[in-house]
Amino acid sequence: MAHAAAPAGALAAAPGLPLIDAVRAVAGAMFAAFVFFACFAFSDTSPYDVIAIPTIALWLCLGLRLHRGVLPLVALLVLYPAAMIASLLPFLDEEFPVTWTVQLVYLCTTGVFFAMVFADDTHARMELALKAYTASCLFSAIAGIVGYLDLLGVEDLFYRYGRTSGTFQDPNVFGSFLTLGALYLMHALLTGTARRPALSLAGLLVILAGIFLSFSRGSWGGTVVAVTVMVVSVYAASGSARLRRRIVLLTLATLGLGLVAVAGLLCLDSVRQMFETRAALTQDYDEGETGRFGNQLRGIPMLMERPFGMGPMHWRLVFGLEPHNSYIGSFANGGWFGGAVFILLVGATTVVGFRLITRRSPYARHAQIVWPALFMFFLQAFQIDIEKWRHVYMMLGMVWALEAARLSWHKRRRTGAVDPEAWQYGTVRGR
Repeated sequence: MAHAAAPAGALAAAPGLPLIDAVRAVAGAMFAAFVFFACFAFSDTSPYDVIAIPTIALWLCLGLRLHRGVLPLVALLVLYPAAMIASLLPFLDEEFPVTWTVQLVYLCTTGVFFAMVFADDTHARMELALKAYTASCLFSAIAGIVGYLDLLGVEDLFYRYGRTSGTFQDPNVFGSFLTLGALYLMHALLTGTARRPALSLAGLLVILAGIFLSFSRGSWGGTVVAVTVMVVSVYAASGSARLRRRIVLLTLATLGLGLVAVAGLLCLDSVRQMFETRAALTQDYDEGETGRFGNQLRGIPMLMERPFGMGPMHWRLVFGLEPHNSYIGSFANGGWFGGAVFILLVGATTVVGFRLITRRSPYARHAQIVWPALFMFFLQAFQIDIEKWRHVYMMLGMVWALEAARLSWHKRRRTGAVDPEAWQYGTVRGR
């Protein structure tokens, strides 16, 4: 099943009229900018949102398909905001819950768009997006480091609460945002596909420094988990003893350089003091009956008695804080149905993600980069609210698009349309 507005992979089709080729080039540049601008999160509206509508409209005009493989994601991204809208109905006179729900609908729409884009011409489009995203990470990390070291002499620029925040409002979001860029650079170094290894290593260290200086416990732990999943998946997928030795040696070398960099940063008094504070398992706002965890324990019995939840953004009216847990937040904002849909979205995507990195296909390598980062966000959702993070919806689209591409490739492989032994990049044509 595929609904076509134009031939599949229209932007990558054979050259046609010069005007059409120019429009396709503009569409590609707008898409790269769309991804790059994900790092601008100083406010609820950013350049990402300004370019979103014209980019989506142009790509739809040039031709996108809705593949069977992404239909489960589409269904879940329709049902999730639908549950929020149902819970919103008694509060339509309240501006903030309405605005929040509209923004959620918009973000779910971008998730569907990304799934449609990456399902065709998958390798080229994934590379374009990951390069743009990594450039975005480098830009934000450099801005954050410059701000933290007060090199510009402008107070509170690119850092907040004594922590690096880069181009984000929240240091926690900033630190987690950088993880995918780090995975992309590290994967290229491990597999020997980096064209300029020295520059890739320098970029990796800058991004890791940004993650460290965010002093986000969730980002620290999440990055460790994501890197571990990626390294293990790359090692397991390699059939070469030489490549496996390279993976082990480079992982150890990167770890060593990272520890040296951290030791150097800890020589600064401000860094050392903040590290000692943030390295604690819990903070003051986590503890007590009215702390983060106390609110969650008191709120869960209340949610069990409310099938329609509290209504979007009403948890904060009861407890004075956000739930800081996307699973609880989904039940609070969208009722039992909204919470169940969110859990189903996470569960289904987890199955797809691990299947992608454990089965041989031309798409396993990109899955080894994207899925560990998204898996990290699913784990972080237990201690932070991720449902309004723009890049999470991009990664959802990426993972499900990779699965759609893998299923299509597998079907063609069974019919002999591709070499049955062809599963490495560059050996498969027609997608």
